[in-house]
Amino acid sequence: MTDGENGSVYHIAIAVKNLEEAEKLYTKAVGLKVTHRETVEDQGVKAVMLKPESKEGTAIELLEPTNDNSPISKFIEKKGEGIHHICFYVDDLEASLKVLKDEGMRLIDEEPRIGADNMKVAFVHPKSFNGVLVELAEIKKD
Repeated sequence: MTDGENGSVYHIAIAVKNLEEAEKLYTKAVGLKVTHRETVEDQGVKAVMLKPESKEGTAIELLEPTNDNSPISKFIEKKGEGIHHICFYVDDLEASLKVLKDEGMRLIDEEPRIGADNMKVAFVHPKSFNGVLVELAEIKKD
Protein backbone atom coordinates (compact mmCIF):
# COMPACT_ATOMS: atom_id res chain seq x y z
CA MET A 1 0.00 0.00 0.00
CA THR A 2 1.22 3.52 -0.77
CA ASP A 3 0.11 6.96 0.37
CA GLY A 4 -0.19 8.33 -3.15
CA GLU A 5 1.16 7.97 -6.64
CA ASN A 6 4.20 9.49 -8.27
CA GLY A 7 3.50 13.09 -9.32
CA SER A 8 0.23 13.48 -7.44
CA VAL A 9 -0.28 16.41 -5.10
CA TYR A 10 0.19 15.30 -1.51
CA HIS A 11 -0.71 18.58 0.16
CA ILE A 12 -1.02 22.32 -0.14
CA ALA A 13 0.61 24.10 2.79
CA ILE A 14 -0.87 27.28 4.19
CA ALA A 15 1.06 29.60 6.52
CA VAL A 16 -1.13 30.84 9.37
CA LYS A 17 -0.69 33.06 12.41
CA ASN A 18 -3.11 31.11 14.60
CA LEU A 19 -3.30 27.36 14.08
CA GLU A 20 -6.38 26.84 16.28
CA GLU A 21 -8.44 29.44 14.42
CA ALA A 22 -7.35 28.15 11.01
CA GLU A 23 -8.04 24.54 12.02
CA LYS A 24 -11.58 25.48 13.08
CA LEU A 25 -12.16 27.19 9.74
CA TYR A 26 -11.04 24.21 7.68
CA THR A 27 -12.80 21.60 9.81
CA LYS A 28 -16.11 23.41 10.36
CA ALA A 29 -16.52 25.38 7.13
CA VAL A 30 -14.95 22.91 4.70
CA GLY A 31 -15.46 19.63 6.58
CA LEU A 32 -11.87 18.44 6.59
CA LYS A 33 -10.65 16.11 9.36
CA VAL A 34 -7.37 16.33 11.26
CA THR A 35 -5.20 13.33 10.35
CA HIS A 36 -1.88 14.37 11.88
CA ARG A 37 -0.53 17.00 14.24
CA GLU A 38 3.06 17.70 15.30
CA THR A 39 5.72 20.29 16.01
CA VAL A 40 8.74 20.16 13.70
CA GLU A 41 11.39 21.70 15.93
CA ASP A 42 14.15 22.11 13.34
CA GLN A 43 11.78 24.10 11.09
CA GLY A 44 10.19 26.07 13.94
CA VAL A 45 6.62 25.15 13.03
CA LYS A 46 3.52 23.50 14.36
CA ALA A 47 1.86 21.50 11.60
CA VAL A 48 -1.65 20.12 11.25
CA MET A 49 -2.59 17.89 8.32
CA LEU A 50 -6.25 17.87 7.25
CA LYS A 51 -7.94 15.61 4.69
CA PRO A 52 -11.45 14.93 3.46
CA GLU A 53 -13.52 12.46 5.50
CA SER A 54 -12.75 9.65 3.02
CA LYS A 55 -9.01 10.37 3.45
CA GLU A 56 -8.76 10.36 -0.34
CA GLY A 57 -7.60 13.43 -2.16
CA THR A 58 -5.24 16.27 -1.49
CA ALA A 59 -4.45 17.26 2.08
CA ILE A 60 -4.20 20.76 3.49
CA GLU A 61 -1.26 21.38 5.80
CA LEU A 62 -1.59 24.34 8.18
CA LEU A 63 1.72 25.75 9.40
CA GLU A 64 2.11 28.10 12.37
CA PRO A 65 5.54 29.45 13.31
CA THR A 66 6.86 28.62 16.78
CA ASN A 67 9.52 31.35 16.74
CA ASP A 68 10.43 34.55 14.89
CA ASN A 69 13.28 32.89 12.97
CA SER A 70 11.27 30.09 11.38
CA PRO A 71 10.78 30.11 7.59
CA ILE A 72 7.01 30.34 8.15
CA SER A 73 7.38 33.37 10.41
CA LYS A 74 9.52 35.09 7.77
CA PHE A 75 7.02 34.15 5.05
CA ILE A 76 4.08 35.63 7.00
CA GLU A 77 6.06 38.78 7.79
CA LYS A 78 6.92 39.28 4.10
CA LYS A 79 3.77 38.06 2.33
CA GLY A 80 1.09 37.58 4.98
CA GLU A 81 -0.87 34.42 5.61
CA GLY A 82 -1.54 32.22 2.61
CA ILE A 83 -0.35 29.39 0.44
CA HIS A 84 3.25 28.61 1.31
CA HIS A 85 4.06 25.59 -0.87
CA ILE A 86 2.72 22.65 -2.85
CA CYS A 87 3.98 19.17 -2.07
CA PHE A 88 4.17 16.40 -4.68
CA TYR A 89 4.69 12.69 -4.11
CA VAL A 90 7.70 11.06 -5.77
CA ASP A 91 8.71 7.39 -5.86
CA ASP A 92 12.42 7.98 -5.25
CA LEU A 93 13.38 11.30 -3.71
CA GLU A 94 17.14 10.96 -4.24
CA ALA A 95 16.63 10.15 -7.92
CA SER A 96 14.21 13.08 -8.33
CA LEU A 97 16.69 15.48 -6.74
CA LYS A 98 19.45 14.23 -9.06
CA VAL A 99 17.26 14.79 -12.14
CA LEU A 100 16.37 18.30 -10.99
CA LYS A 101 19.98 19.16 -10.19
CA ASP A 102 21.15 17.77 -13.56
CA GLU A 103 18.53 19.99 -15.23
CA GLY A 104 20.00 23.03 -13.48
CA MET A 105 17.13 23.50 -11.04
CA ARG A 106 17.90 25.41 -7.86
CA LEU A 107 17.46 23.13 -4.84
CA ILE A 108 16.92 24.32 -1.30
CA ASP A 109 17.63 20.79 -0.04
CA GLU A 110 20.28 18.93 -2.02
CA GLU A 111 19.76 15.92 0.23
CA PRO A 112 16.47 14.60 1.66
CA ARG A 113 15.59 15.42 5.23
CA ILE A 114 12.90 14.21 7.57
CA GLY A 115 9.78 16.36 7.58
CA ALA A 116 6.37 16.09 9.21
CA ASP A 117 4.96 12.61 9.73
CA ASN A 118 8.51 11.21 9.48
CA MET A 119 8.51 11.53 5.68
CA LYS A 120 11.62 12.05 3.55
CA VAL A 121 11.23 15.49 1.95
CA ALA A 122 13.17 18.13 0.04
CA PHE A 123 12.34 21.62 -1.17
CA VAL A 124 12.98 23.13 -4.60
CA HIS A 125 13.46 26.89 -4.90
CA PRO A 126 10.50 28.88 -6.28
CA LYS A 127 12.72 30.34 -9.03
CA SER A 128 12.89 26.84 -10.53
CA PHE A 129 9.11 26.29 -10.43
CA ASN A 130 7.50 29.44 -11.83
CA GLY A 131 7.51 31.23 -8.49
CA VAL A 132 6.05 28.32 -6.49
CA LEU A 133 7.91 26.76 -3.57
CA VAL A 134 7.74 23.01 -4.24
CA GLU A 135 8.23 20.27 -1.69
CA LEU A 136 8.86 16.70 -2.81
CA ALA A 137 7.87 13.87 -0.46
CA GLU A 138 8.88 10.27 -0.97
CA ILE A 139 5.95 7.89 -1.08
CA LYS A 140 5.81 5.65 1.98
CA LYS A 141 5.65 2.03 0.97
CA ASP A 142 4.29 -0.68 3.27
